[in-house]
Order: sequence, then structure tokens, then C-alpha cells
Amino acid sequence: MNKFTILDGLVAPLDRANVDTDAIIPKQFLKSIQRTGFGPNLFDEWRYLDHGEPGQDNSRRPLNPDFILNQARYQGAAVLLARKNFGCGSSREHAPWALDQYGFRAVIAPSFADIFFNNCYKNGLLPIVLPEAQVDRLFDDVRAFPGFRLIIDLPQQTVSTVGGSAVFPFEIGEFRKYCLLNGLDDIGLTLRQADKIRAFEERHLHQQPWLANTI
Repeated sequence: MNKFTILDGLVAPLDRANVDTDAIIPKQFLKSIQRTGFGPNLFDEWRYLDHGEPGQDNSRRPLNPDFILNQARYQGAAVLLARKNFGCGSSREHAPWALDQYGFRAVIAPSFADIFFNNCYKNGLLPIVLPEAQVDRLFDDVRAFPGFRLIIDLPQQTVSTVGGSAVFPFEIGEFRKYCLLNGLDDIGLTLRQADKIRAFEERHLHQQPWLANTI
């Protein structure tokens, strides 16, 4: 998992409330057993004018010119600005995978669905909760100023405009913050104890050698 420290990123505004995980990554793309390749199908039913299926050549598909991520000014965005209850619906972990693999490192919204919120942290994506009035202001700014960027400082727990004219603090649990700063998912946390795990296994087999024939 990639470390998250300070992000200076272009902002893309998705002005819709209650965006569910089937909109983030439609169900037909969950057939894949891989954890990669979901970025091109992020918001598939909104980005494209045809019906998408796994394995299609997305470069040949007709784009919806009205969808925000298809507009030139938002190409390369690393911060997604959203409305309340983002990530509701089913619990698919593919949703944060798709957002991350598209290029987003953070999502800012007034609220998130609980399971999606937790899945983001497990996959290196930072979900930031800000008061609705502050989110409204950011939507106004991103529409008014092409190329609008935000600086997200995880160590300081702040979201600020370039130049620092506005600074918004955000909350995050200490353990989640530690994991993001160090790029540690659940597997990474476990592997930090690899020496202790191996020592336990060796000791366990030494004390109960008959188990060796069953492993």
C-alpha cells in the first residue's frame, strides 16, 4: 500500500449525494479475481454511453461528454469532492480499488457509508469528512477556478487551498493515521511480526512434532 503524507492534488467535483458502490464500480466488473485493472471502469455507467463489460477495450467506447471526469479541466485529478453518504450500498472493496486505480488518493465529503469508509483506509485511500458548509464552499471554488487544487496534509490533519487562504482541519483515528503514513494495510501490519510468527511456528512444532505430518 502506498504511503500517504502530503498531497497537492487537482480536485474533481462529483455533485451527487448518495453515490452507491454499484455506481462507483458496477457489479459486472466484480467477476475479476484480480485486485488491479478497475480504474478504467470507475463510474462506468456515467462515464460511457454504452454498456460496459469486463475485458472491453475502453479506448474504443463512446464517452459521455457531460460527465465530470471526462472534461479536460479535471484530467489527472487526485482529489474527489463529493456529497453526503458517499459509498453507500453494497460492501464491495472494489469501490476503493477503482477510485485508487483511477488516480484518486483522497475523497472529501460531508459523510460516508461506514463500510466504504473503513475499506478506504485498508486500501490507502483517505476519506475526509468536512462540515457541509465547508464542502459547499469547496464546490463553489472548484467550479469558479479551473485547475483548482487542494493540499491535504495528513500529519497536520488539514485540507488547505494553495496559498493557505483557507484551512480546514479534519479528524482521523491515530491507528488509521499511523497505517496511512507508513503504507501499512492489514497484511503489511501482520508481516511486521513475521519473525515472531516464524519463532512461534518453530516452537509449536518442536513441542508438538506430530503436527508436522498434518501440515
